[in-house]
Amino acid sequence: MFTAKDVMALRERTGAGMMDCKKALTECDGDAEKAIDYLREKGLAAAAKKAGRIAAEGIVGSYVTDDRKVGVIVEVNCETDFVAKTDDFKNFVTTVAKQIAATDPADVETLLEQPLVSDNAVTVNMLLNQAVAKIGEKISIRRFVRNEGIVDTYVHLGGKIGVIVDVEGGDDPQKLHDIAMQIAAAKPTCISRADINQDDVEKEKEILRAQALNEPKPKPAAIIEKMVSGRIEKYYKEVCLMEQPFVKDQDITVSSMINGAFTVKSFTRFEMGEGLQKREDNFVDEVMSQTKA
Repeated sequence: MFTAKDVMALRERTGAGMMDCKKALTECDGDAEKAIDYLREKGLAAAAKKAGRIAAEGIVGSYVTDDRKVGVIVEVNCETDFVAKTDDFKNFVTTVAKQIAATDPADVETLLEQPLVSDNAVTVNMLLNQAVAKIGEKISIRRFVRNEGIVDTYVHLGGKIGVIVDVEGGDDPQKLHDIAMQIAAAKPTCISRADINQDDVEKEKEILRAQALNEPKPKPAAIIEKMVSGRIEKYYKEVCLMEQPFVKDQDITVSSMINGAFTVKSFTRFEMGEGLQKREDNFVDEVMSQTKA
């Protein structure tokens, strides 16, 4: 036999619904540990049913250790923006980010197989399946980046954009945070022009030459090359972090803002859902299907 308090205790431990917890305890003769296993198994079944759904919403979450020597950004996807805004989903993302910071997994597959640092009896994949069972949507850990050094992260628009940046040679927390915000806002693709792929530069020059040739008044080749040279300088200022106008003061560059305080080693910018197939809802069909059910 078991009581209502037992059901509540099981719900707090697993996050499953009240009726599911009651059924689990009934099936397991009131044994809480067996009931947890039962719910995990049901969670796995629920996750399998949702595996074919499209999960293109979600958030980019972040975590930085107290000493600011390790930082993580991670993109976790779900099916709807509504779920992405819930505390349950956000807490799951935070737990995953902390796990990555602590264990430095090689990839998502390795991460999923790891025991939780907070509970070795539960793997990340088990936690994921529990979240699927509780939330009721497909959830997937898509990608992550973990950096060490002097690190900062910045998350914008409630998780729509996430940035991680690490530096060396100095520690100025405010300027480092400004750099992370700059990357989120201005979308640089490299640190300096020395880092640009020359094939990309040549491709950009070809496009600029074609634009010049297509202008109404024909121009001599020498003039076109000067135009291309001027426009490619503008291109560098758009894609190179150090040459971009600083978002808080457009009269200076990012390099001038840093003013030798440190050297940017690397950065990564995630935009939630970029490249993913979006879910296409047909509200009428959805309502009709629920009515028939």
